[in-house]
Amino acid sequence: MNRQNLTRATPPSVLTQIAQLPDFSIDDLRALWIELNGSTSPNSNRAFLERRIAYGLQERAFRKVNQGLLERNAHRIDKLLATGKVSKTDRDIRPVPGTVITREYRGQMHRVVVGTDGQYEFEGRRYPTLSMIAREITGTRWSGPLFFGLKASAPARKSK
Repeated sequence: MNRQNLTRATPPSVLTQIAQLPDFSIDDLRALWIELNGSTSPNSNRAFLERRIAYGLQERAFRKVNQGLLERNAHRIDKLLATGKVSKTDRDIRPVPGTVITREYRGQMHRVVVGTDGQYEFEGRRYPTLSMIAREITGTRWSGPLFFGLKASAPARKSK
């Protein structure tokens, strides 16, 4: 595979880029190393290059500033300083960009990658919510954070 596939009008996801690394020639890996690090590789070991390039690709993609996250955190800090408490609705259950969320469902493992723009990538497509992905997997409406284990289910109510 030619390294030029990494430079498209719409760049592929980091996960896709990393999955392509084993198909690159050693010369393409060295060229990508130079592009990411600005210097030649200190090592010619293929496994070393692939691991370090994968890390570099993730670092480049996920170190971007998320303005929405900054605004939510500022709001939560202001509320905490004013009241001394953080309400349940202010708790942020969104995972950090780059996180890979996994869930086994009916014997099949499903993986979701959290993007920097607040969206989620699942099976090569982008979704705005985890709930949409949970519905895609199960065929029924689910709370995405609950389905993927990011939120505990509500305790059962006692009947009187």
